Amino acid sequence: MFDQLSERLQGVMDGVRDRGTLSDEDVAAALREVRLALLEADVNFKVVKSFTESLGARLEGAEISDALNPGQQVVKAVNDELCELMGGGGGRDLVFAPSGTTVILIAGLQGSGKTTACGKLAVLLAAQGKRVGIAACDLQRPAAVEQLKKVGQQAGATVFSLEGEQDPVAVAAWAVESARDEALDVLIVDTAGRTVVDQGLMDELASVRKAVSPHDVVLVLDAMTGQEAVGVAEAFAETADFDGILLTKLDGDARGGAALSVKAVTGKPILFGSTGEKLDALEKFHPDRMAGRILGMGDVMSLIEKTEEKFDADRAKDLEEKMRSEQFTLDDFLDQMKQVRSMGPIGNLMKMIPGMGKATAGMGDVDERELDRVEAIVLSMTPWERANPERIDGSRRKRIAAGSGTSVQAVNRLLKQFAQMRKLMKQMASGKLSLPGGSMPGGLMG
Repeated sequence: MFDQLSERLQGVMDGVRDRGTLSDEDVAAALREVRLALLEADVNFKVVKSFTESLGARLEGAEISDALNPGQQVVKAVNDELCELMGGGGGRDLVFAPSGTTVILIAGLQGSGKTTACGKLAVLLAAQGKRVGIAACDLQRPAAVEQLKKVGQQAGATVFSLEGEQDPVAVAAWAVESARDEALDVLIVDTAGRTVVDQGLMDELASVRKAVSPHDVVLVLDAMTGQEAVGVAEAFAETADFDGILLTKLDGDARGGAALSVKAVTGKPILFGSTGEKLDALEKFHPDRMAGRILGMGDVMSLIEKTEEKFDADRAKDLEEKMRSEQFTLDDFLDQMKQVRSMGPIGNLMKMIPGMGKATAGMGDVDERELDRVEAIVLSMTPWERANPERIDGSRRKRIAAGSGTSVQAVNRLLKQFAQMRKLMKQMASGKLSLPGGSMPGGLMG
């Protein structure tokens, strides 16, 4: 989402980063370019004005650090201001009840991804060891309850719905009691949406809120709608007094104005960001880390957390033993590739590595279909072939190509690159090379 803004801001930063001194004209020119970059990103113009004024004041009164030259000081100032604009620090956590069932009320307009967001939040909380339920209180939209049941089943959450009941307040109150009876840790209450903010929506939301006394009210906004999302947030803030925001479609190609404007306009923090269609594609929103991504400085902490979450220590140790004994097979490679892909789109992961976002600019998104083709080639091999790839002859290669729907050239390329990778692994096992986290060396996807 922030690719265009990131490119513009990094261009501005490159212009001042390595300068030994900065004149007033240099600072003014940088501020002007930052202002244009933010406006082009669809950031609220009042927010842009406040941002550049604050940045200018920070630069004007800044004491130059011994560790930073003046150009680097500008980069630090922009990073700090971006972080502050989006909420500051490492983000805000949900409020949980000290005991009993925590109730989280979800609000938003139709089409914002509210129902799917309930499922994503349920998956995120379940990964933290919590038993989660979802209350089906959207009784306005046809088939909303059935959709929620399907999403809840995929998320592994208990869905509470009352067949034939038309009063969302009654469903909500019953669901809270039922969740407490079942000793669930969290109950997510999905409320009705509208195509636009109207009094009926707000009255119903207020009634449900009164009935369930939520510990947190989370507003779901579609980041792709830009300034419209900010307007929706303002309307909800005036009447619904929500506590935080869940932004959907942060992986889209919109310009990012909503994410950069909504905290400043409403005063409410962004709690979560949805970065994909799958139910596990929801992350806690870290303003400091997002600022680093925008400025091309990466997000190493999020990458480490994803690695720790997805990679099993015992499997990593087993992998290391296989590398040392030169027994790493294509089955092992396939397992590693699946683990890496479970961390999210490869392109998103690359942007978390400092410098990689800029280095890959203009290359387009990483083609996930190429990874599918690699997987198809490996799965078209017999177990013996996957364990002994160096012994796969010409006739076997033709059969594998036909079975995977690829070409003999593609099979040859994979086998050649796998052989090269095993040489690298041998060096790594002997201490001549090192890769963090026991992760898969690259080269097989290109």
